[in-house]
Amino acid sequence: MTQTRTFLLFALMAVAYLLWMAWEKDYGPHPASPSASGPAAAAASGPAGDVPVSAASVAAAVPAGTAPSVAGRRVTLSNDVLRLTIDSRGGTLVRAELLRYPEVAPSKREPHPPPVRLFDDAAERYYVAQSGLVSAQGVAPDHRAVFAVAQGDVGLAPGADEASVVLTWQDAAGLKVSKTYALKRGSYVVHLTQALENTGAAPWQGNAYTQLQRVAPPKVSGWLANFTNPSANSFTGAGWYSPEEKFDALSFADFAKKPLQRQVTGGWIAMLQHYFFAAWIPAANEPQTFASGVLHPESAQPTYLVRAVGPALTVAPGQRLATEARLYAGPKLQGQLDAIAPGLELTTNYGWLTAIAQPLHWLLSKLHALCGNWGVAIILLVLLLKAALWKLTAAQFRSGARMRKLQPRMQALRERYGDDKLKLQQAMMELYKKEKINPMAGCLPILVTFPVFLGLYRVLMESVELRQAPFFGWIHDLSAPDPYFVLPALYVLVMLATQWLTPTTGMDPAQAKMMKVMPILFAVMFAFFPSGLVLYWVVNGATSLAQQWFITRQVERAEQPARAA
Repeated sequence: MTQTRTFLLFALMAVAYLLWMAWEKDYGPHPASPSASGPAAAAASGPAGDVPVSAASVAAAVPAGTAPSVAGRRVTLSNDVLRLTIDSRGGTLVRAELLRYPEVAPSKREPHPPPVRLFDDAAERYYVAQSGLVSAQGVAPDHRAVFAVAQGDVGLAPGADEASVVLTWQDAAGLKVSKTYALKRGSYVVHLTQALENTGAAPWQGNAYTQLQRVAPPKVSGWLANFTNPSANSFTGAGWYSPEEKFDALSFADFAKKPLQRQVTGGWIAMLQHYFFAAWIPAANEPQTFASGVLHPESAQPTYLVRAVGPALTVAPGQRLATEARLYAGPKLQGQLDAIAPGLELTTNYGWLTAIAQPLHWLLSKLHALCGNWGVAIILLVLLLKAALWKLTAAQFRSGARMRKLQPRMQALRERYGDDKLKLQQAMMELYKKEKINPMAGCLPILVTFPVFLGLYRVLMESVELRQAPFFGWIHDLSAPDPYFVLPALYVLVMLATQWLTPTTGMDPAQAKMMKVMPILFAVMFAFFPSGLVLYWVVNGATSLAQQWFITRQVERAEQPARAA
């Protein structure tokens, strides 16, 4: 019966954890009032983000007045993995298409689906990357200025490793600015250079800045969708990193209440979502002012902004100066991101499970490199975890097997003492002591195995590598539910076999009823879960069942000579 209780405890804890995540998504805190917040909240007009940099925080401001009415020209810059659309108004990146990640899995009906679009200037999906210069003393090309573009669409030339687009701007006072975007082959990193040349008679002073703006994605409606949709349960919002405070995040619901305001050197700012993200990475040796804000908070679809403003720049007459920054726009590729910038791998937000989830992801990736199939890698990972925890779980099953042998005697004690729970408890403890059984031995392993389960759950839900990854046969996408419900049905069979191996003789009636309900509950729940996660549960449950059967037989065989003697 201890094994039965442990099984129930494990299952209920898992369901409780998933329910808690769904509740947080539906009923978590939201902005308390429709008031603008943060240094970017003033002077906004439209999703293009006509917002000044706060003079109070960075001693610079976007010039007053309305935005230019001239429409910008658009050009594309692409390499083999990323296609960018650049608007000459501000040099804003208004689209970013991830060429190796289709929006939906290819099928006979749609063999070549469009790629994932990370940046998009459509009103309902507004998400852009902007950059510019500001000056409190004169004119500067901010993200509203109209640049000139001499080139057309640019891609990688045959044999070339880099492609670039140059935008230029000049004012009557003699300030010339060129903004260059460059992409290297096979890279999701966009290199930005803003070069200034002062041909006027007076020094120019100002600041360079980079920022990300987006609206919140459409909220997944319905309790079931929130409960089972990986994207609905993944963090979406802003994130930033500093060498001193490490990684921190700000959900859209908290933008108005906890605005970001930090002085950081060697960090980055980002907008995060399931599987993909964008991050501005300033020069590592330049101090930056990180800030956030809510634009149009009174509207039905406010815009959220996170910004990095660089140190003061001075360009004397006849001098040139250049500032650089990098933009990552792509997937959350664990094992590669920290080579781009320290702490960038933390954008895969495992939360408090990071210490467990990151090593599990590393191990899963190594297994995939060995076998070439993510489904097989999941199976191998379960087997390795089972081997590592064999002695711990063996103690649990051995205790359960010995407790199983005591069921008739425990039932007899219940019949003898009836409703006298105190005497029944005393008699049961005497029985445990006589038989040298620790009734808590079956519960101890769950304190180790359950955090491992939660860590692996987060890995399987957050890993972009499993997105649209095929397994075998009917499963063409491990991140999508099993289309024919085969894996959920297999897990129900595993649960029923576990119940058969763990009799309910002497069990509390409420527990016995719960045992009968659990297979139905899990069948419904797993029918909508990603098949990769259900595969983990099936293999984990089947191996646990095999281990339980093996150890139960061992205990029975060991007791046969004793009874014969």
